[in-house]
Amino acid sequence: MEIATNPSCNTSTLAPYIPDGGNPWSTAKVKHVFRRLGYGASTTRVDDALALAPDEFIDNLVDTAFNLPPALAPIWSNWAVSDFADFDTENEQYIHEWRIASGNHIISEDLRGRLVLFWMSHFVTELETIFYAPYMFQYYNLMQTHALGNFKEFVRAVGVDNNMLLYLNGFENTNFNPNENYARELFELFTMGEGIGYTQDDILAASRALTGYNHWDEIGADIYFDSSTFDDGEKTFFGQTGNWGYDDLINILFEQRPTEIATFICTKLYKYFVSPSVDEVIELEIIQPLAQELINNNFELVPMLKLLFKSEHFFDDRAVGVVIKSPIDVIFSYVNDTSFFYDDEIMEAFIYYAGIMGQEMYDPPDVSGWQRDEAWINGSTLGGRWQLMEFYLFYLYNSGYEFTLVDLARNLSNDSNDPEFITQVMVDHFVPKELYTQSDYVVATDIFKWDIPQNYYDDGTWNLSWSTAPYQCFLLLVHIAQMPEFQLK
Repeated sequence: MEIATNPSCNTSTLAPYIPDGGNPWSTAKVKHVFRRLGYGASTTRVDDALALAPDEFIDNLVDTAFNLPPALAPIWSNWAVSDFADFDTENEQYIHEWRIASGNHIISEDLRGRLVLFWMSHFVTELETIFYAPYMFQYYNLMQTHALGNFKEFVRAVGVDNNMLLYLNGFENTNFNPNENYARELFELFTMGEGIGYTQDDILAASRALTGYNHWDEIGADIYFDSSTFDDGEKTFFGQTGNWGYDDLINILFEQRPTEIATFICTKLYKYFVSPSVDEVIELEIIQPLAQELINNNFELVPMLKLLFKSEHFFDDRAVGVVIKSPIDVIFSYVNDTSFFYDDEIMEAFIYYAGIMGQEMYDPPDVSGWQRDEAWINGSTLGGRWQLMEFYLFYLYNSGYEFTLVDLARNLSNDSNDPEFITQVMVDHFVPKELYTQSDYVVATDIFKWDIPQNYYDDGTWNLSWSTAPYQCFLLLVHIAQMPEFQLK
């Protein structure tokens, strides 16, 4: 089965979305926000949001994410290797536990959880390369702390993070043996884009300014700056000459290349939150104003994000259903949309299967991160999505949670006994737009009716209290999870 998204053809502007009779504030629009700025939401949360004005709803989501404190640090968060009683066993155990804890945070934190995964795919490190629990936590803490903060300060903090210093060879970059790796990725992947705004000479000079972070008191402790390995000669990058160090580099980069940086990061955030398609019109009318908003606010992310999320452009119907869900999207949004049960053991399974389908938490495939959208879907990964959803539903059905499947149908349909209506509201709850043809609903209804004789539906005898209802809901939910539209948000 092939799933493709077309350019959104979204011509709406960044003017604030103000509901009117022709474009009302609706359940569908609330769900659109929750799918894009978080990982879905229960019907109760959707109803609560519907009572707010759109701008108030967006303010609440963004401000809540901004004000969330970082996760509590585990006892081992700043250990060196010598602090472990049994390093090999404990390190692996803590990594395993923290990956599950991260999943529990991300699924429940709406916009911050969504942005944490975005930044983990932007400021990439790979757990497989470092595989050290304290550095893993410190990196995650950095993603949480700066997720909605100041982008300039985020960039500054990332470059001296222990995990990053090892991953991109900053630890090896000395005045005696310079290493260009981090300087190159700082410009190419983290701030401006490949070949934009810098030269090879800028990379060479920047790598010299990044020297000195080569020391720790023992293996696995904090890496710190020592002037003995710092290149203290004159360096010239972006037309500026001086005995520059790390902070100078970041300051000069943002002073001399603000437009390139703001355009690059706003384009990437636009593709993540709105649409993977960016043409010349979008670049001119959406990206450039967003970039200017970021610059005007000294690279504080919140004003720019609010401008985008409150806009007619974000709420345009042509922005709906044009992004393919990531593997984590698929399962996390499903859990939140249904309020179905999960615990740490199930979260472990979610994370494992997401990795099998191409999104292994803490382990993007390479330094360029997850490529997202159509890259998520191929013959094997699509089948894996179907299997994961079926396994999860089968677990619920056979583990004492089968009536939660019926509760969802009852809640969405107001306890209707009309199988056509129940099917339609169930399907519509999980897809961003109505199905393409009515015949698609007919097929789903036939699956939901199962082997119950038609006369029981015709005379109103059947209802959701029947003993067969949990299995019927199970069949319908499995079918919905295999719809092409289910893969979109």
